[in-house]
Amino acid sequence: MSLQLRRQARRLFILAAVSLMATLQANTLLVMGDSLSAGYGMPLEATWVTLLEQQLDQGDTDYTVINASISGETSRGGLERLPALLDQYEPDIMILELGANDGLRGFQIPQISRNLSDMINLAQQSGAKVILLGIRLPPNFGSRYTEPFFEQYATLANQHEVLYLPFMLEGVAQYRELMQDDGLHPTDEAQPIILDNVWPLVREALGQTSS
Repeated sequence: MSLQLRRQARRLFILAAVSLMATLQANTLLVMGDSLSAGYGMPLEATWVTLLEQQLDQGDTDYTVINASISGETSRGGLERLPALLDQYEPDIMILELGANDGLRGFQIPQISRNLSDMINLAQQSGAKVILLGIRLPPNFGSRYTEPFFEQYATLANQHEVLYLPFMLEGVAQYRELMQDDGLHPTDEAQPIILDNVWPLVREALGQTSS
């Protein structure tokens, strides 16, 4: 082999090694949510998940954000999709934001809780830190359903010892100007507020994964 070919081969080897090291060192945050995280009714760049990715980029952490949220997603749908996503992305952190569509359809709360619990178990078994985001249903569904629905998130957080935000739309849902006309989905202007609600838990999870 000529000297030139040897040098070229060495350069290719170094580039491949650097690329492999970057892949091995990359950290991933997976968001499993519904329309509240998928950005229903707004440009993708306006969503709180995109704002989260931008905030992570500004810090000294090397994280890729995978937004696997789908508008209309249920806890069962998320559970069915999760194993493949865990295998594909091997996330260090998973944000779980599901259950609202189950509640709006009046699904039985024990079944919703089982689906969410199974998702948390799968993520923890894969080595991911889990952040659970709670949600409230509109009051017209009646307190006999809405209160147990809301309380299930706290119960799950205690059972699985995960980071927990009781109500991701705190400071948003009570203001009509921050909600779309359907009264269910936040506006573009609400997205920074949602990020402010979620960010302290993300920051805590970052500390746990780096320790």
